[in-house]
Amino acid sequence: MKNKSVKPRHFKTLSAYFDFIKMPRPEHPMLSVLTSKGEGFMPCPMESCPPITHDCYFVSLKKIVRGEMNYGRTKYDFSNGAMIFVAPRQVIQWDSNLVVKQKGFSITFHEDFLKGTELAQQIKKYGFFSYSVNEALHLSPKEEKLIESIIENIETEYYNNQDEFSKEIIISQLSTLLKYANRFYERQFLNRKEISNSLLEQFNQNLNQYFETGQLEESGVPSIEQLASSMSVSQRYLSDTLKKETGKTATEHIQFFLIDEAKNILLEPNKSVSQVAYELGFEYPQYFSRLFKKKVGVSPTVYRSSHLLN
Repeated sequence: MKNKSVKPRHFKTLSAYFDFIKMPRPEHPMLSVLTSKGEGFMPCPMESCPPITHDCYFVSLKKIVRGEMNYGRTKYDFSNGAMIFVAPRQVIQWDSNLVVKQKGFSITFHEDFLKGTELAQQIKKYGFFSYSVNEALHLSPKEEKLIESIIENIETEYYNNQDEFSKEIIISQLSTLLKYANRFYERQFLNRKEISNSLLEQFNQNLNQYFETGQLEESGVPSIEQLASSMSVSQRYLSDTLKKETGKTATEHIQFFLIDEAKNILLEPNKSVSQVAYELGFEYPQYFSRLFKKKVGVSPTVYRSSHLLN
């Protein structure tokens, strides 16, 4: 059983992080490129690692590995052709059950390596750096070859005698790599209807439970972060999946759920609009009335009157 109370140790530099996990120091102070060639394997990190964080981005393709690595709240699901993405200051750890012999590649770069480039802003928009950790990117053989060709370009430039163009070329290739990863994640979303439907069903079940147990009136409208946490996925991943599959964001789903409940409660006798608003977790009845009119087209009072007359 892992001790969840241990405060992660933080590493500000790439070299300090590599020293700690017992890996060869990188050729560049802010960039490391490791690949396996032929029948060889990549260098192995230490057998187990307590919770740690660092200021680096990490992109890796693991072809031969098994065991568990914690990232954030849950575990990475390793399998052949799976790419993983780690953002700065995310908690990672692994234990001795992880088989560290591996083929593929790993690129680690300090966030400061991107300073002053377009990629520094663009990389923050890639949701796969913040998705639930069981959402590794699973590549087809064709996709894998394409990614490996980009890595070869980066590796060639990395081990060349670096000049004034080296950093620009490497960052350009990194940008291309992440753009392809983004495209392949889109494909993974589209090919995963069953999982997405299951996620939507789980989302609705969590909302129902929240309502039925009285938490709404007691604690107010649930946040997306709360619901995502109860489902062991990230807020970003939950929102992206719901948007992809239903066309509506997680916030919109919560709002529709509230409005549907409001319609039922409004038809109960002897309850004012303010009471309905408080019962639904709204701190201010005016906000409830505005939201209701925006979604339904009429105010709660008009809705109630028209339905009671019918």
